[in-house]
Amino acid sequence: MSIENSYPNHRLTPENTGILLVDHQSGLILGVQDHDQNEVRRNAQALARAAKVFGMPVVATTSAPQGPNGPLLPELIAELPDEAPVIHRNGEVDAFDDPAFAEAVRAMNRPHLVVAGVITDVCLMFASLSATARGYAVHAVPDASGTTNVLARETSLIRLREAGVTLNSTVGVISELLRDWKTPGGAGTAEIFGTLAMPFYGAVMAGHAAAGKA
Repeated sequence: MSIENSYPNHRLTPENTGILLVDHQSGLILGVQDHDQNEVRRNAQALARAAKVFGMPVVATTSAPQGPNGPLLPELIAELPDEAPVIHRNGEVDAFDDPAFAEAVRAMNRPHLVVAGVITDVCLMFASLSATARGYAVHAVPDASGTTNVLARETSLIRLREAGVTLNSTVGVISELLRDWKTPGGAGTAEIFGTLAMPFYGAVMAGHAAAGKA
């Protein structure tokens, strides 16, 4: 990526960014072995909740949810904005091969996409590569994704980076969207960090509040 197209010249903002959540399903999540499954769940929730805080569009998708892959995680459904479409694919491995998904992403009209998916080397990787090929600036989020082993994750990240995809974290994405704690999104971001993306921060806030009352 050239310096003209990189941070800080082109930051993620609530106005230029959409979020794609690909195949965070109850069956597939059981295959996540490269890092903690509960962390993947929480970080996917954090991205969805951030969309509410910042008023951003989200598209979620599942692959054959009536089969062994299972339905979308219920805790993720609870976090999605009411207007967020959920596209149920019927066999397409690359989510962008489903015309309904591709159209839903196009309709967001956002040049930057934040993408997370289970499994990393399939759902995250192919959606990110296809989005990049379509001209989107893509931030892939490995800690809101997961796969069967560390080697599969690392080879996928190499391929994504070589294709021009930016690798980011859940906290990094949300912090970039926030930009300034004094903005209206500050309180919502602190809540996301403390309950989902950085649970330790909840204890920090609680300790600070208790000290203030002492």
